Amino acid sequence: MHPLRACLLLVTSLAYTSAAASVGSCPGYVASNLVQSDTAFTADLKLAGPACNAYGQDLTDLRLDVEYQTVSRLHIKIYDAAQQVYQVPTTVLARPNASESCLASTAAIQFVIHTNPFSFAVVRTDSHETIFNTTGSALIFESQYLRLRTSLPPNPNLYGLGEHTDPFRLNTTNYTRTLWSRDAYAIPSGTNLYGNHPVYFEHRGESNKTHGVFMLNSDGMDIKINNTAAEGHYLEYNIIGGVIDLYVLAGPGPIDVAKQYSQVVGLPVMMPYWGLGFHQCRYGYRDYLEVAEVVANYSAAGIPLETMWTDIDYMDARKVFTLDPERFPLQKVRELVDTLHERDQHYIVMVDPAVAYQDYDAFNKGVEAGAFMKTSNGSIFKGVVWPGVTAFPDWFVPNTQAYWNEQFATFFSADNGVDIDALWIDMNEAANFCIYPCEDPEGFAEENDFPPMAPPVRTAAPRPIPGFPADFQPPRSSRMKRQSPGGSMMGLPGRNLIDPPYMIKNAGGSLSNHTIFTDLVHANGLVEYDVHNLYGSMMSFASREAMLQRRPDKRPLIITRSTFAGAGTQVGHWLGDNTATWEEYRISIAEMLEFAALFQMPMVGSDVCGFAENTTETLCARWSTLGAFYPFYRSHTAIDTISQEFYRWPLVAEAARNAIKARYQLLDYIYTAMHQQTVDGTPLLNPMWFLYPEDANTFPIDLQFFYGQDLLVSPVTDGNVTEVTMYLPDDQFYDFFTHQPIRGQGMNMTLTNVDYTSIPVHIRGGSIIPLRMDSANTTTALRMIDFDILVAPGMDGTARGSLYLDDGDSLVQKATSEIMFAYDGMSLSMSGTFGYGMGGVQIAEVTVLGVKAMPKSIMMDDKAVDMSKSMFDTKSMELTVMVGASLSSGFKLTVSL
Repeated sequence: MHPLRACLLLVTSLAYTSAAASVGSCPGYVASNLVQSDTAFTADLKLAGPACNAYGQDLTDLRLDVEYQTVSRLHIKIYDAAQQVYQVPTTVLARPNASESCLASTAAIQFVIHTNPFSFAVVRTDSHETIFNTTGSALIFESQYLRLRTSLPPNPNLYGLGEHTDPFRLNTTNYTRTLWSRDAYAIPSGTNLYGNHPVYFEHRGESNKTHGVFMLNSDGMDIKINNTAAEGHYLEYNIIGGVIDLYVLAGPGPIDVAKQYSQVVGLPVMMPYWGLGFHQCRYGYRDYLEVAEVVANYSAAGIPLETMWTDIDYMDARKVFTLDPERFPLQKVRELVDTLHERDQHYIVMVDPAVAYQDYDAFNKGVEAGAFMKTSNGSIFKGVVWPGVTAFPDWFVPNTQAYWNEQFATFFSADNGVDIDALWIDMNEAANFCIYPCEDPEGFAEENDFPPMAPPVRTAAPRPIPGFPADFQPPRSSRMKRQSPGGSMMGLPGRNLIDPPYMIKNAGGSLSNHTIFTDLVHANGLVEYDVHNLYGSMMSFASREAMLQRRPDKRPLIITRSTFAGAGTQVGHWLGDNTATWEEYRISIAEMLEFAALFQMPMVGSDVCGFAENTTETLCARWSTLGAFYPFYRSHTAIDTISQEFYRWPLVAEAARNAIKARYQLLDYIYTAMHQQTVDGTPLLNPMWFLYPEDANTFPIDLQFFYGQDLLVSPVTDGNVTEVTMYLPDDQFYDFFTHQPIRGQGMNMTLTNVDYTSIPVHIRGGSIIPLRMDSANTTTALRMIDFDILVAPGMDGTARGSLYLDDGDSLVQKATSEIMFAYDGMSLSMSGTFGYGMGGVQIAEVTVLGVKAMPKSIMMDDKAVDMSKSMFDTKSMELTVMVGASLSSGFKLTVSL
């Protein structure tokens, strides 16, 4: 290390230590001018003594606003009286409508203030349980540092604060969660990753109640959770800018908190039905012929493939909005897409935010629109990404959306471009390979071989490719890793935007390292320092708008990497560049639960079989079955790894066929659950404690989960074994595949002989599950298959379920059906609305589990059913009745034992 650099690091370390020590002398604030109404509370906050200026300048005058927004939601905001400090723009995250505030006297939680020194608490109205309490820790509000601490009960159950690959139930001793978007190859645990969701759920086992806390702040932050002898358990926000903007959610159940959070950040967007099919990708498909061959090989192997993806390989020297003219010529790509569409399959490609700093249409049009981020001297900011030197769109420029729309409309034109069906966004943290301060981006790009060399050109396919046009056939002769009134709220002047006094634990190093420099000023005056964590979501939102401009009537499916709170209102998320290891196979479950159950991003999944490193046959077989129970199901791997398409190994192929069959038969079940989450925020995936919050054994479980609310998935999670120990709560369950009843005892049980081609799944008693009678090669064909209504009675003999039907693709549905099923121990009734016409598709069968004997008679709407149309299996204790019932009206089926 250079001696001067070492000296500077020492000086920085000493200054940091000194600042940390001075935090203890910060005076806090005194509250005055308290004003309380029936629905709100305000106060002035004044610095209580000499400024400590630990990590910036103490602000002397603050404002406190408290709103009882709903019976279960309390909004607490502490901000500078002059309103100069940056606040998250409402154009990026709209605030919940608080026009219908509730009376404080009727609210489920109450705000309690202490004036000198200022602190506050939030308590439950009914039990007086304190759920947030800053007493004993001075509020620090400085120009580049905020500190707010709340005490916690002993051994708290905390969840959330993503994105991370740590345990689902967070560590609570000497633990720091850092939020700062970065290109996090291999998604290492204990670090900040791609996205930022500063919300946590806390469950109190003693009271059996759950609450949530959302800190609406996009600046970098460390959230420290610790337990010391002197201070007990606490959670502490350490933020390098912005304001305190808290939403406290009362619950009292975990699903209640999830629904309440959806009212703050927005309900998730509905995805197309076909998006729930199986997807295939690889970084490193050398040309259109290899892409076509993969599609054909899936068909030959009898493994359903819904959507084929292409990574940045399709681009000309990795430039966005271009095609490699030799390996992916436009005519051949259009033939590829047309062939997929003729087979009812779909096609997706990747788009990165970085635009090559070269003389081509996408860059030149961006310059004309003033769409790129600029330095202080007005020149375009240069980074280095895959194509070499690049420019980055400024999503705050008014013209950027029109520029982005034009690029999508031209390059992805259905008439003469690449007619994609959906979009994949990568590198939108934004990633920048060039190391700060990147004084010579051109030299860095050349030295590091950006763009990377393309593979040799092939003039013909080496083998026949069944199902594709003649010009795809051979001649006959023969990624590295890849506002409100008042002040401007644009951020205080005079801040150190590169090396702030308080340095968060960014695993990437300095704030500007490997990303857009944090001292850049956006077109609207906001600095990248404050809005860095919003960049990924803003690109996603702009891209969704561009996709809608192409296909105004279709639901856009967009899968993105970097997200902020509220991103689920427009896009889905894949969990980034994981590795082909058992550890990341396991942690994918917790990651998926974070996004689907906590962060309101239900369209989520991990790269099946692993992205980096070589997978193995057994790992890929297990992962293909687990992935079938991700909402987003895609196999994807890196350029320097072995190929891992499911047909490469007989064991994996069999596992995939079995898993996809189960997934497709359940597709309407999970589509119904997704629809419900878009309506009221009810999670389509659930950690076990969400459904059994009174059972403390479920609190730490993150290797089992509920698919919907009715199917418990318990995958084998270790290599080279064929058994799994799973937990079954005190409830009735049924094996999903054999229908055998199993009585849970609130204990662990070990399943043995779990073949590599299977995955344990159990139906929770009290459920009614709509199943397609069979699987199909595409979701289009699947929609033509009849239903079997599977009734799994609970401990009390009853069961309930639902089925949502629509056309699966339209942005605005012309007609829908919302069907409810109820079973009372003797009769199954179907009711609801029946607006969507299903053609000839009907309910072919009803299957009732846990039946002890063949019934004496069966009635369908007061008409006797021919007993020859029913079957009773004494071993599995199930009754099947062929009903042939229409999906255009209700019915009642009564069984007399």
